[in-house]
Amino acid sequence: MKDVSSRRWFGLVFISLAVALIIVDSTIVNVAVPAVVTDLGISSTQVQWVQEAYTLVFASLLLLFGSLADRIGRRRLLLIGVALFAGASVAASLAATGDLLIAARLVQGVGGAMMLPSTLSLLNATFYGRERGIAFAVWGSTIGGMAAVGPLLGGWLTTSFSWRWAFGINIPLGVIIAVGVLWAVAESRAANPPRLDAVGAVLSVALFGALVFGLIEGRALGWWQVNDLFTVGGWTWPFTVSPVPVALGVALLAALAFVTWSRRQARRGRPTLLDPRLFSIATFRSGNVAALVVALGEFGIILSLPLWLQFALGFDALQTGLILVALAAGSFVASGFAGASSGKISPVRIVRLGLVAEIVGVAAAGLVVGWDAGTQSAWLWLLPALFVYGLGVGLATAQLTGVILQDVPVELSGQGSGTQSTARQVGSALGIAILGTVLFSGTAGLLSSALDDRGIPAAERDRIVSAVVDSSGAAIAGLAADPATAPLASDAKAALSDATRLSAFTAAGFLLVGLAATIPLGRERRREDERESTRAD
Repeated sequence: MKDVSSRRWFGLVFISLAVALIIVDSTIVNVAVPAVVTDLGISSTQVQWVQEAYTLVFASLLLLFGSLADRIGRRRLLLIGVALFAGASVAASLAATGDLLIAARLVQGVGGAMMLPSTLSLLNATFYGRERGIAFAVWGSTIGGMAAVGPLLGGWLTTSFSWRWAFGINIPLGVIIAVGVLWAVAESRAANPPRLDAVGAVLSVALFGALVFGLIEGRALGWWQVNDLFTVGGWTWPFTVSPVPVALGVALLAALAFVTWSRRQARRGRPTLLDPRLFSIATFRSGNVAALVVALGEFGIILSLPLWLQFALGFDALQTGLILVALAAGSFVASGFAGASSGKISPVRIVRLGLVAEIVGVAAAGLVVGWDAGTQSAWLWLLPALFVYGLGVGLATAQLTGVILQDVPVELSGQGSGTQSTARQVGSALGIAILGTVLFSGTAGLLSSALDDRGIPAAERDRIVSAVVDSSGAAIAGLAADPATAPLASDAKAALSDATRLSAFTAAGFLLVGLAATIPLGRERRREDERESTRAD
């Protein structure tokens, strides 16, 4: 019995490695893309799909695989996902063309969507009481820390070896995870699993696939009128109306159909992809709303700071990754604190403490960007701000997950895990849409105004602004290299710095909303405790 109990903690290590694999792969590619472009000669459209195909498929399938894990076994689905992910990584590392790389990324997204809700539901089914709080703390801190480690690892592998190793490293890690999970993690599934709700599955994929596509692509393709061509293979979107509002309309219709169908199935006692009973659980309902808002705000630094560090201050990808390690360090320190305080401080209070730390950290980073934007010494002041922010991410992410799932029956833990993972992904997509718009629209407006002040002709001004914004700031180096345009490069750096600061403050504002969204959680937890006390009496 003691051996089984101790083995669970080794299982936590391998489950955390699986989470790390998913999160790192979603960020590692960003710094490898320039080398991919040089090696494979892929187009700008293909670059976009290399980065976003994974996210799109991943987000659209989380709910489906979360529900499926309850039926076929959570460990089994995790192992299938690891095998699929590792196999797709082999294909990505050997890809000879952009299209083959995109196809491999799509399959990676499928594998990742199998893995993430399975890891969380396994923890929910394996650990109880104070131990569950510790397990969730490790799980959440892994997510926060690996989001920062991904760019560092990608920069090192791409710079020292090849972009292909950014994918190749997943192969030995996948083998280690599979062997470890088989040894240390017990199988877990619902006792009498019903058959899969095929209609609900199709509707959920349509809902979340269309929603995430619309949110991610809105800035690039246009929120209403077409800004840029949308091409898939040899087919190009033929209308003047952007595909984004069409996708969001499809998402709305699919959402209405999904809710209607699920309620009807539940009334008839038939299986549903997402059991409506989950939303009668107050902590689950309110916790998912809070998770969505918090995920939106957490993109304030991850999205904008790497661009500012590289294109305004002139750091390379590896140096940028090293600076972001401060965020990862804070996140991992948080896991130790959350584990030690489990059972002593309520999870809701730890969530709030984490959100306060995030707000302080991201606001401090915004102040640093504005205060010391012109010199490379700014990175020194960023380190404590990033550490505090990472500390908050580690505290809030883990404990909010625990709050969401604490009252979910074990037989529904796969559905619950898939739902909270989906809420986070939708929040992240909203973060990309809103904070990305703030960052790039702010850069465009500020740079355009500065160039007007210099008397630059309108056509030339628009060309420079488009080059800077469309390259996410990479064009600044070219402007700085030419003595004739060096003053314009200074304007571009100042505009990017100001927009980065505004993006950070906007993120802090959303995190404040997320903090407010946790207020009902404390009340609902107290009501649950009072009801349990009454039943006990």
